[in-house]
Amino acid sequence: MKHLVSLGAAILVAGTLVTATAHAQTPTGYYVAVPAAQPDAVHLVTRTAAWRLQGGAYVADQAPERPEILCQLVAGKTGALTSFSVKGKPLDDAKLAKCNNKASGATNHVASNAK
Repeated sequence: MKHLVSLGAAILVAGTLVTATAHAQTPTGYYVAVPAAQPDAVHLVTRTAAWRLQGGAYVADQAPERPEILCQLVAGKTGALTSFSVKGKPLDDAKLAKCNNKASGATNHVASNAK
């Protein structure tokens, strides 16, 4: 019986860790920009938006620029994006393609400020 209680507690702890890890890996923000290349900077700034790296994507709070402009600004700094979403809703393929046109020739040239 004592072993069953210990086993049950171990399963509960493992389940909690898996759930916490899954939530930690999902980027959340008003804007979420996912670069095609592995990001190497922890932060970047586009006009009025401060972006922070979270789970392989850049996230930012609401900014005065239109979403399409913000997408282009991020793509211009990071290179092509695989997705860009606003309040959880992704840009459609045509808008994302237009956004990525601003990334043409851009390589992940954001200076790394990771410690």
